[in-house]
Amino acid sequence: MPEPDYPQHWEADVVLSDGGVVHLRPVRSDDREALRAMHSRMSSRSLYLRYFTAVAEVGDRILDTYVEVDHHDSVTLVAELGDEIIAAGSYHFDAKRQAAEVAFSVQDADQGRGLGSILLEHLAAAAQECGIRRFTAEVLAENPAMVRVFIDAGYQVAREYSSGVVDLEFDIAPTDRSRAVLVSREHRAESRSIARLLTPRSIAVIGASNESTKLGHAVLANLLAGPFTGPVYPVNPEAVAVQGVRAYREVTEIPGEVDVAVVTVPAATVAEVVEGCRLKGVHGLVVVTAGFADAGAGGADAQRTMVSVARANGMRVLGPNCLGMVNTDPAVRMNATLAPRVPPPGRVGFFCQSGALGIAVLADAATRGLGLSSFVSAGNRADVSGNDLLQFWQSDARTEVVLLYLESFGNPRKFARLARTLARSKPVIAVKSGRHALVTPGLAASSSALSPAAVDTVFAQSGVIRTDTLGQAFDVAQLLATQPLPVGETVAVVGNSTALGVLAMDACLDAGLTVAGDGPRDLGVNVSPDELAGAVRAASADPQVGAVVVVYVPPVAIQGDQHAIALREAAVQSRVPVVSTFLAVDGLVDQLTVPSGDGGAARGSVPSYRTPERAVAALALAARYARWRQRPAGTLIRADDIDKGAARALVEAWPATDGPAREVTDDELAALLAAYGIELAAFRVADGVDEVLAAAAELGYPVTLKTFDRQTRESLLGGGVRPSLQTEAQVRAAYEVLSSLGAPRIYVQRMAQPEKSGVSTVFGLGADPSFGALVSFGISGVATDLLDDHGYRAVPLTDLDAADLIDAPRAAPLLDGYGGRTPVRREALEDLALRLSALADDVPELAQLQIRVLAGPAGCTVIGATATAGPPPARPDERRRMR
Repeated sequence: MPEPDYPQHWEADVVLSDGGVVHLRPVRSDDREALRAMHSRMSSRSLYLRYFTAVAEVGDRILDTYVEVDHHDSVTLVAELGDEIIAAGSYHFDAKRQAAEVAFSVQDADQGRGLGSILLEHLAAAAQECGIRRFTAEVLAENPAMVRVFIDAGYQVAREYSSGVVDLEFDIAPTDRSRAVLVSREHRAESRSIARLLTPRSIAVIGASNESTKLGHAVLANLLAGPFTGPVYPVNPEAVAVQGVRAYREVTEIPGEVDVAVVTVPAATVAEVVEGCRLKGVHGLVVVTAGFADAGAGGADAQRTMVSVARANGMRVLGPNCLGMVNTDPAVRMNATLAPRVPPPGRVGFFCQSGALGIAVLADAATRGLGLSSFVSAGNRADVSGNDLLQFWQSDARTEVVLLYLESFGNPRKFARLARTLARSKPVIAVKSGRHALVTPGLAASSSALSPAAVDTVFAQSGVIRTDTLGQAFDVAQLLATQPLPVGETVAVVGNSTALGVLAMDACLDAGLTVAGDGPRDLGVNVSPDELAGAVRAASADPQVGAVVVVYVPPVAIQGDQHAIALREAAVQSRVPVVSTFLAVDGLVDQLTVPSGDGGAARGSVPSYRTPERAVAALALAARYARWRQRPAGTLIRADDIDKGAARALVEAWPATDGPAREVTDDELAALLAAYGIELAAFRVADGVDEVLAAAAELGYPVTLKTFDRQTRESLLGGGVRPSLQTEAQVRAAYEVLSSLGAPRIYVQRMAQPEKSGVSTVFGLGADPSFGALVSFGISGVATDLLDDHGYRAVPLTDLDAADLIDAPRAAPLLDGYGGRTPVRREALEDLALRLSALADDVPELAQLQIRVLAGPAGCTVIGATATAGPPPARPDERRRMR
């Protein structure tokens, strides 16, 4: 039972630098003996470096510094592995120095695993939450490893040397460098964690069976057929041998080490199996069994318990309710799935959430000859997720293309960050299902439901190639895995069929591509292999051509083998991608394939598609990705006149909002926007005709009158707004009309300068508890609202994101003078978008914000703003913790 004031939200499962997992939590009063035991496992040298003196026995005085804490000015975090505390870190605040002294202890067997860095990271976050801004530390000069922990954390550390002791002091507020260090450590740790799972040296199949209808039979048979390069241990309490391999009653009876256990027993007995794996020291669990979160609330509780126990004992969990995993590396040759047929080795890493779909997916990929480097089916995704695989594939030399089949997002904000980084070096193809359906029950507990616009935003900003179907995803994957990226959007169409050539040309034009020359080049039905190869070489050598499509149908009585070989040899030398509709076959024809050393298709192989339209569609998506990749990454720009401190002071003075979001008042919002350099056009609130007339005289004519009622003000008829009032008489008449609508209180606002008005636009901010915030932009009007003609970008925005946001609405040409209008100054709108991005990042309490802006040739004017505020949502991507 947690103690009073115990900060439960500081608990976290974290990944260590070697890929292992530990549980981090605040200390409890009953941890004294566990901490004493941890110290007993530390060498005299480690104790000396920690306490600056020889320590024969750790007494209560030392243990008091860890256990007697208030979780505010004195805090201790401990790292648990199984039943043992293996590391502890604490800070104690010194009011005189206005800083907290921090120190760590790590038992010898677990030193070098990054525990000091993790404890520092989480202690700093806890201290900031408690209002502490600086840390100090004393380290013996002969302990350079601990000094490096502080220096390498990315903070600006001041060092002083005195009598063999290094005194360190530093601010703990996150910096760009400390964030970069955190991201780098996170990548290495999570990548190694998945590497340990995908490259086991030994595997146990728990529930292995001789009955062909059982899950344990299929998994064991597939592992043996691989054949997996390490030992495979069947576990079955009722059999001496399973499929000719000696079996063991329990996993603990296996004589050798077990890296991964594949669990196929019924859900009711999985908890007992996990306990056995804990005792055996297994690194990873692949739980094929269903009946957890997919089966309702009771199953969801069992799933949470299973993952909690596994992580606390250093194990990662794939599944439950998953198909399993494949690694085609010749050094591993692992098929730990229920699928009897897997694709050949290749360069595509494939992540799939659905276990049921996975078997068909693997069979389809194998039929096409699409080679995979690895395949992972996550099932209910209780632990291992697509984000983990993105981390692994970024570093995996065998993976050159990443393919994702996603039913939902676990952490969309992190997905966007990881995908954006990965896509700069490797194509990422994603199929996002469920566009018209709810999240499946098994994934609901670890998923975020995002709007289609938000999903499109994540993919567009991240450079992810999104397809609507798995077939389209395979089409693009086989192109990118075998051919170079397009070097332009001009396509040469070569072949021996006029009809197919015209179809290819039409597809190019429909996809926004250009056809080279005067159109498709028809070489004649009886073209020879050498003539076909020569035409392909000539087309690919043309500096104006960015890709080549070959449409070939062999005449009657000609098999086309020699033509295929000639085409392959010509394509191997091409600087641009070459695709074909050879024999109308999907995938890689043997004669079009360049064999690789591991039995797959090497680069230079020519992918074939059943129709020209599909070949061109794959090329178009690849060309769009190539264009994104050629663009600079963009720069995060923050205007110098933004005053975050003033903004935070304003927000912290707002009334506390623990319940539903409340309306932000005009004065509160105007002051907040001003802190970000966003000035509302001068306005006054008036009650009665005399105050309205006085306000108009004070502001200066012309003015606009607006009702307080937003629905009336924003109605399609515009009845709540009276603009361009030039005289007192016009103001009086306008007020009589508005007051007749039942709104005596009126906004009186100075009209925007003509050079800063013209096109009416609207910006918005929307907060999502898992994704963060989105900035939206559109041209004001009925059509925009009716058709949802808005652009969306995720916070934080780069300068390029801001430009893309303004250009995203279909009505954006209105900004450039369409229809005889005066072009507006786009730079002013982009600057406003960047300021709103900074505001959203700094003030997560803003639940919704909408501002109306008039844009003109000399700039823009903000003429209205409304907002709601509530409790700040959780930000799951701030620290390196697992779900």
